[in-house]
Amino acid sequence: MTSPITTSWPKLTSLQEFDFLTDLVMSHSTGDHTFLSLRDVHGGTTRFANNQVVQNVNQRRGTLSITVAFGRQHGTATTTDFTAGSVRETLKQAERLARVSPEDPEYLPPVGAQSYLLLPTFRPETSAAGPARRLDYAREAIGQCKMENLNAAGTVSSNVAVVGLAADTGLSAYEERTEGRFSLTVQAGEATGWSAAAHRSIDHLHVQERTLAAINKAKRGADEPQELPPGRYTVILEPAAVAGLLSWMIWMLDAKSFYKGTSPFSGKLGTRILDRRLSLLNQPDHADLLGNGFTSEGLPVIGSDWIEAGVLTQLLHDRYTAQEHHVDPLTTLESPCLSGERPLGTRVDDLIRTTQRGILVTNFWYIRPVNPSDLTLTGMTRDGTFLIENGEIVSAVRNFRFHDSPLRAFNHVDAYTTPAEAVTSETGKALVPAMRLHDFNFSSVTRF
Repeated sequence: MTSPITTSWPKLTSLQEFDFLTDLVMSHSTGDHTFLSLRDVHGGTTRFANNQVVQNVNQRRGTLSITVAFGRQHGTATTTDFTAGSVRETLKQAERLARVSPEDPEYLPPVGAQSYLLLPTFRPETSAAGPARRLDYAREAIGQCKMENLNAAGTVSSNVAVVGLAADTGLSAYEERTEGRFSLTVQAGEATGWSAAAHRSIDHLHVQERTLAAINKAKRGADEPQELPPGRYTVILEPAAVAGLLSWMIWMLDAKSFYKGTSPFSGKLGTRILDRRLSLLNQPDHADLLGNGFTSEGLPVIGSDWIEAGVLTQLLHDRYTAQEHHVDPLTTLESPCLSGERPLGTRVDDLIRTTQRGILVTNFWYIRPVNPSDLTLTGMTRDGTFLIENGEIVSAVRNFRFHDSPLRAFNHVDAYTTPAEAVTSETGKALVPAMRLHDFNFSSVTRF
């Protein structure tokens, strides 16, 4: 291993090679505790715009981080050169940084040996996919858009990674992970349609289906949109829009702000915060989610309940706060699945045809907090906003800005579907239903 991106470094770091690096670091370290983190990734991205492929590249990057602690002083150094000499020099740099760093009152030694779930994080078809496979998918999306005289822009990506963790406490973790992604924006005049997918298997991106969905949205929005007045509306939020609101709930579940009294959930642990039919779970073993076997600190990822029948049951703890408040085991929420009892069908169309009048929202973007104390958010609709009357989409609608809280909105739920994939640039991936909500607050109309 002489270079991070050369033909002389053709394979990802094997378990045996990681064990060699671990032994090298541990045998030379002078610290009270030493922690090693490896991430080695091989993959690439195909980008297209204006119905043309503009980039199709593969890249390789490996990083090795070493953290050394002397008491509560700790320092971290990182290298992309995995030769023995470079690794030893990186270790020395970490030791030097640790000795001149102030004490960290919240420092904890690395965790010890752990047992992990064996999850389906690796798919050989994704590992084998390269520029040619991604180019085929891009051309498929472009070709369908060209046939409709529409403009396509988007990305197709695939990568395979190995992640390794080790410490002098006996911790040892190693996992292979693959991921494929597809994102497409279709433009018809001033209107856009959008769709996205992410999966461990590149075979499950469903490029044709996603492309047709984006084309349909763009074509429906191509007519001159109506401008409706701001106000409170019945809305149908597609899964991506639901995920946009849910993600802010998840981010605000941190235990530190809860105990400080600055969290919107302060005083609400063990009480109902959502519609009593809704439950939120972490499902790392779900085949359609991107669960990992262990966290960046080496703790095992496990399935867990976070909201049960609308009741908040857990908070997101770091190790120090968990120890301080005697929370064990430490659970995570990186594979969220929001579901409800007795869903109304499996598709957004099942909600549309039972709606007398309302607004269909494909997606939100640029969501930001307005009032953290009650989790009021603002953002804008995009990629397809439509008026529904008598169970049918009757016209496109000019985009709105909203001001509302998911804690309020998810208590005005009328109906929902079974959970479906939701992937956006701001939310990662989740399984959530499409929802019909009452009295959603659109505060203004956008000018675009």
